[in-house]
Amino acid sequence: MLQIALAQIDTILGDKESNLLKIAKLCKEAASKNTDIICFPELATTGYSPELLGTELWSLSESKGEETDQLLSKLSTHLNLTIICGFIERGEILGKIFNSAGIWTPNNESWIGTFQKTHLVNHERSWFTAGKNIPIFDTPKCRIGLMICHDAGFPELARILTLQGADILFLPAAWHKENKDIWSINCASRALENGIHLVAVNRWGKEKDLNFFGGSQLIGARGQSLKVASYDDEDLAFCEVDFNLQAKSRLEIPYLRDRRTDIYSIEYLSEK
Repeated sequence: MLQIALAQIDTILGDKESNLLKIAKLCKEAASKNTDIICFPELATTGYSPELLGTELWSLSESKGEETDQLLSKLSTHLNLTIICGFIERGEILGKIFNSAGIWTPNNESWIGTFQKTHLVNHERSWFTAGKNIPIFDTPKCRIGLMICHDAGFPELARILTLQGADILFLPAAWHKENKDIWSINCASRALENGIHLVAVNRWGKEKDLNFFGGSQLIGARGQSLKVASYDDEDLAFCEVDFNLQAKSRLEIPYLRDRRTDIYSIEYLSEK
């Protein structure tokens, strides 16, 4: 069994120090309950709204070896805990930043890798650069595929991660209340069509006109809701994943096996 903590938090916009203190506290609480992996929301270290942060986004961004990386690396090793957390990643070119999520595993001096959000939405496009890579992360307990928020609406990304051998998908998010209905549909669909568990950790709280509703959840390989966090407040929800049941689900509903890759290409369709 894989033990997972869904860290559904509110954040203080632009106050990285306070947000990191909260993140550290919840990591320690999760570790005390023998958790294997804890996941925090999108941009958990800084808050979400790029149009409110403006040029401050650059000073809040980080590269490998800086504040967030150092803290979460130490916590991961000390607590024997894999940590997934959203943050602003600084690119190699001056002024270039990414809406990213990193993964920290025990006994490493830095993150083992980052995923840069590939599908930007609304104001994000004016500030962040869209990611182009779709990596898989090997952790002590499983192989993880990452998506971030709006990425959940694009079946291609979850399918590519699954076909590359991800055992489980994680989705840090800052999903807005007005799109609450789409949240559950997207999460269930991406899990069901790939026969894979999906851990969706949504932000809770408010930033100016944006309301984040929480509702973080673990979705099973049949698209069923296995655990749902609060819709009314911050929450640290605990759940477990049984990969034997995931394998059973793929045999019962063999969407991956029954794919018709021979007829999916544009070239094939154009010949008809």
